[in-house]
Amino acid sequence: EERFTRKKHDARFPKNAILYNLTEGKIPLEKLDYIVFYEKPLVTFERLLETYLAYAPQGFRSFVNAMSAWLQEKLYLKTVLKKELAKLANCKTSQLPPLLFTEHHQSHAASAFFPSPFEQAAVLCFDGVGEWATTSLWLGNNNELTPQWEINFPHSLGLLYTAFTYYTGFKVNSGEYKLMGLAPYGEPKYVDLIFENLIDLKDDGTFRLNMKYFNYATGLTMTNKKFSQLFGAPPRKPENKLTQKQMNIAASIQKVTEEVVLKLANTAHQELGVNYLCLAGGVALNCVANGRILRESKFKDIWIQPAAGDAGGAIGAALAIWHQYLEKPRFGQVKSQPTLPSQEGKSEVKSYQQIKLDGMQGTYLGPQFSNEEINRYLDDIRVKYLVLDQEELVEKVAQIIAQGNVVGWFQGRMEFGPRALGHRSIIGDPRNEKMQSVMNLKIKYRESFRPFAPSVLAERVGDYFELDQPSPYMLLVAPVKEELRLPMTEEQKQLFGIEKLKVPRSKIPAITHVDYSARVQTVHPETNPRYYQLIKKFEKLTGCGVLVNTSFNVRGEPIVCTPEDAYRCFMRTEMDYLVMENYLLAKYEQPQWQKDQSWKTEFELD
Repeated sequence: EERFTRKKHDARFPKNAILYNLTEGKIPLEKLDYIVFYEKPLVTFERLLETYLAYAPQGFRSFVNAMSAWLQEKLYLKTVLKKELAKLANCKTSQLPPLLFTEHHQSHAASAFFPSPFEQAAVLCFDGVGEWATTSLWLGNNNELTPQWEINFPHSLGLLYTAFTYYTGFKVNSGEYKLMGLAPYGEPKYVDLIFENLIDLKDDGTFRLNMKYFNYATGLTMTNKKFSQLFGAPPRKPENKLTQKQMNIAASIQKVTEEVVLKLANTAHQELGVNYLCLAGGVALNCVANGRILRESKFKDIWIQPAAGDAGGAIGAALAIWHQYLEKPRFGQVKSQPTLPSQEGKSEVKSYQQIKLDGMQGTYLGPQFSNEEINRYLDDIRVKYLVLDQEELVEKVAQIIAQGNVVGWFQGRMEFGPRALGHRSIIGDPRNEKMQSVMNLKIKYRESFRPFAPSVLAERVGDYFELDQPSPYMLLVAPVKEELRLPMTEEQKQLFGIEKLKVPRSKIPAITHVDYSARVQTVHPETNPRYYQLIKKFEKLTGCGVLVNTSFNVRGEPIVCTPEDAYRCFMRTEMDYLVMENYLLAKYEQPQWQKDQSWKTEFELD
């Protein structure tokens, strides 16, 4: 919905997204068999009441605030949904299809298992909180999904991580990925302090939090004074400079999170005895932890829902009804997972058969725009452009990137989920030492410490990274190969904190984080042929089969959806070129843009 309204995390009724789906599916709303909502509001209401009663009279103000929202809207969600849907369909509520509700973690589990390429798998879900569950284990088998056990609120790995997001001065339910990106700049000095005071972790990965330090169950903030005393300072104000202490805290909570998820994964393997693992829930977007599960757990392979957060709950809710309630079979399972050698014969990567047959289709599920539509828009606004056929286009753009330019790349269906995967991306040359700071400060207008991700040819992934399998959804972090790393001088080794950023770490410095890691996206000809061709052409030109890839937006703005969004973002930033399908636009040929600073007030910075 945010992509249509241009309002980040838009919580309003998603009428634009619904209308897009119905139009694309060529079906009127009243002709659907069922409408499903991804959680059960009455059970969540019960949790709020029980939590208040357990902590009363503490938290009365927070309870009153929550209740007003519930009594006005959420408690009557079924009525609200029916009213909005009927308005959308221009029909009576009695004419609507039946409205069903799945449980929150059931939606996550279904979104992780049913689109996966596995016939049988363990499914781990971890997030802030659903109705009651915060962590749950499931067994997926063909079209069945069976719950095994769960950990309940207030004991939550997601909320623990969010508490530290809040404490280090980032936005709750939005800035968690920044905390993960900040962690490599610090030393994990507070790990023991966290384990001794905040979380009681058992060998099997189950845990309890010490609620004396947290405010989220009853208050309006995540942490309390006792938490601040433990770490020797109040929470950082967002406008204040990041210090080494915050970096050390980020490194510490990241390490704790990895320990918990690794233990949970090993328990899942031990209890269920299956070879494969699926992940969903907001914590499954922690790609550093995912990388460790892949490398260190006993599972042969893992698959992560690309929209692992609550957005993916919509897919999960629909799939849960389709397979569990209606007992429909799954299709397109993968029986064999062969390997193919890389171009250089140095490494082996599983062939794309496995990923091709996952149910997410590369997660390219959103709106697309034809050359005719793009032509109409560009002619309407009277700007200069070049039209090229596909072969000419990739040749020209590869040259442009090799010359150090930054390109807005807009093609095909928009990605579903939080990552831009080569359809709504800003791309550049990873060999360029200045590329990270140029993209961060002049194009994304965001914090300089944040790393960028590589898009790599699938068959070449093992030549650049310590990774021997596909990662099409950019949800695995892997180390850059030793032989590509640059040796550091003694002086450089002494640098700490943000100073580490100034040192190029590898032959592809723009995508190498300060700990020599990278959040990898493998690009496959089967799901993204044009982007694959571009990287292939860039490799032919430069010998490098990797591009820098970041989402096509400025800080605080949703990823672009339409040609108009793309052109506006292109003109507001210092991007050099824009590609929209077969149209190539050069910045120096464009008319002066009048509203170049307006986005700073238009978008609330994340």
